Amino acid sequence: MAVRRFIDLIYKYDEMELITLKKRVDIATIIIIFLMAVLVGRLWYLQISKGDEYAALSENNRIRVREIVAPRGDILDRNGKMIITNRPCFNIVWNKEDAPDPDLVIKRLAAILNIDISELLDRIRESSGIPRHVPVRLKEDIDWSTLVYIENHRFDLPGISIEALPVREYLYGNCASHIIGYLGQINKKELQDPHNQNYHGGEQIGKTGLERIFENELRGEKGQRYVEVDVHGMEQKQLKNQDPLPGNDIQLTLDLDLQLIAEKALEGKAGAVVTMDVNNGKVLTLASSPPLQLNEFLGGISSREWQAHLDNPLHPLLNKAIQGQYPPGSTYKIVTALAGLSEKVITPETIFYCPGSMTLHGRRYSCWKSSGHGAVNLNRALAESCDVYFYQVGQKVGINNLAAYAHSLGLGKKTGINLEHEKGGLIPTKNWKLKHRGEPWQEGETISASIGQGFNLATPLQICRMMATAANGGVLYKPMLIQAILDPEGKTIKHFEPMVTGHALGTEKYLEEIKKGLVSAVNDKHGTGEKARFAAFKVGGKTGTAQVVRLAQYRSVPEDKVPYKYRDHAWFTCFAPAEKPEIAIAVVVEHGGHGGSAAAPMARKILAEYFKTRINDHQEKKDVPL
Repeated sequence: MAVRRFIDLIYKYDEMELITLKKRVDIATIIIIFLMAVLVGRLWYLQISKGDEYAALSENNRIRVREIVAPRGDILDRNGKMIITNRPCFNIVWNKEDAPDPDLVIKRLAAILNIDISELLDRIRESSGIPRHVPVRLKEDIDWSTLVYIENHRFDLPGISIEALPVREYLYGNCASHIIGYLGQINKKELQDPHNQNYHGGEQIGKTGLERIFENELRGEKGQRYVEVDVHGMEQKQLKNQDPLPGNDIQLTLDLDLQLIAEKALEGKAGAVVTMDVNNGKVLTLASSPPLQLNEFLGGISSREWQAHLDNPLHPLLNKAIQGQYPPGSTYKIVTALAGLSEKVITPETIFYCPGSMTLHGRRYSCWKSSGHGAVNLNRALAESCDVYFYQVGQKVGINNLAAYAHSLGLGKKTGINLEHEKGGLIPTKNWKLKHRGEPWQEGETISASIGQGFNLATPLQICRMMATAANGGVLYKPMLIQAILDPEGKTIKHFEPMVTGHALGTEKYLEEIKKGLVSAVNDKHGTGEKARFAAFKVGGKTGTAQVVRLAQYRSVPEDKVPYKYRDHAWFTCFAPAEKPEIAIAVVVEHGGHGGSAAAPMARKILAEYFKTRINDHQEKKDVPL
């Protein structure tokens, strides 16, 4: 019995364990089935539902798409001579995705480049908002030895690679630098502009001048390069290319040869030279000195270098041809003469006596020639630039009439040339002074205004256009700088035509009388512009000496002994040939002294180049024996 009871007890426990074991097996089975279901579901999600998406991501990990920057369009002169083109430039870029230890790589790179590590870190910080797959440019335009070293040590610099880009090549140095402008890295503000949605951080964009104004035409369309990479991001092979489309070319109205001569004449001086075709307004030269150092901007200019430009007393960042505002001095006498003739307060034969000064309300207004010019008519007054003559004409005409004729000749307002930040100058009136100074106009101020002093201000481009308008019979043209836009194959996309924006007050008959006086100014024995004289043809011109500041202690001091900043500005403006005018020129030399000695010889150099064939022919005829 005891044995039977023991056996029953064993069976009882085995049955309980079997039930427990079965429960455990059932639970394990359910868990396994659940896990299998989850696994199968996940596989279905990855392979079927998201299969295409993850296949694309996988492919992207294997294949990198690199943008190929398009070459910018060239800039040409009126005759098709190339001024600006492109050259290859090699830059160091950092790919964030391929840099497992960026700190170590940056330290190594700083040592290779021999630069402070903070400079590289600043570049990386600037790229904080750029997607990780977009390379960050760390150093531009490296030399060949650096390029070879980095290529030979690629495996020690994971994430670092070399990109080849086209950059600007300035074939004639800083020629036309203020017109061309410069490129720079696009900044965050520019990236936020909806017009720049095709750009990303690190790319170059036009910052000033034509590079900025015609950015859309010059930049071209990017291409793409597809390359296969390994797990370390190293390029293994090139798969395919989509070539970029170069930008369009810009053809200017500038004459490269004349521009180079103008800039050569300005070397070492601060000032500007402008030359225009009097019959259509095309700008042949637009030179400003000192020029911009364009190569300094290629890889980005440092804040220290930028500040040095700002502190330079010669103001190299200023395009003086369109932004420099100077008293026009005696060049303004063209306005006063036209107003006097048209308002019939004088005729060409009217004579005023110049004893060397004029007195008004007890104040003495001197002529530049202290001994006086004696009896002077219009022709002699223009030729010898008699101040007293024009004092009296201006007094009779009145300031508001003077302003009306000045405006009709293009002074006191922007010309509309296709360049940024042009200044409009200033031609005062009674209402202007009352509004801006809160004071009534004084009669003595008309005396100063009549010879281009006082509140009068003009840019060299305005003075050149004034002379062109006087020379062509009174037609005021908008200055034309862009001749055409060409596609990469040289075909014309858009051609620009001359534009008439107004006419001079008065009649052509009065302008002819003024032109006679201007011809005398260059060709007569006592003419102030004799240094622009030629034997082969006649030039008409007007000198000007614009007073900067009147200081009594320097009145009798020789010009070269006066401190530079107190010296007068020198003007000369002219047209040629006198019988059938073709071009007009305006020259200003800051603190250059007298227009006849400082500015006229510079204009003569441009005339000599423009009319060289005529001059050579004249010389040959002169050398032929009778």
